[in-house]
Amino acid sequence: MTLTTVDADRFRGALAQHAAGVVVVTALPEGVPVGLTATSFSSASLDPPLVSFSIDRGSATWPWLRLADHFAVNVLAADQADLATRFARRGVDRFGGSTRWRPGPYGTPLLDGVAAHVVCHLHATHDIGDHVLVVGAVADVTVHPARPLLYHRGRYGRFEASR
Repeated sequence: MTLTTVDADRFRGALAQHAAGVVVVTALPEGVPVGLTATSFSSASLDPPLVSFSIDRGSATWPWLRLADHFAVNVLAADQADLATRFARRGVDRFGGSTRWRPGPYGTPLLDGVAAHVVCHLHATHDIGDHVLVVGAVADVTVHPARPLLYHRGRYGRFEASR
């Protein structure tokens, strides 16, 4: 049986129709804060509590992030599009300037003003295509009352509940 696949542009176009939550994954490998924006964050299991996200193997942040035993998933609030953009850019000081953060459990950087923090122990990584699937065992959560930031059709936006 021959497996047929669609080309990358058509696939990207289909995925753009899916609204996704926006997170910044942060860690402190070797005492250096690192982080990146992700829209692939998902719960993986309730028992035990596991979460996952995927990262491009060519990411400049991945070699650092993979050194960390722990990481934090910062679920961005609707007013944090600038923060999402900063952590998605290459060659910028993501933790400098207006980025407000504090050390959390295991020293993981926790960003201020987010909708939730999910602190994880690294559970597993799996190579999948051109990405790495990262699975974290949830060690701590903090929920803050805020609407989430969403990503849809290449733009950031906010959730408005229907009545």
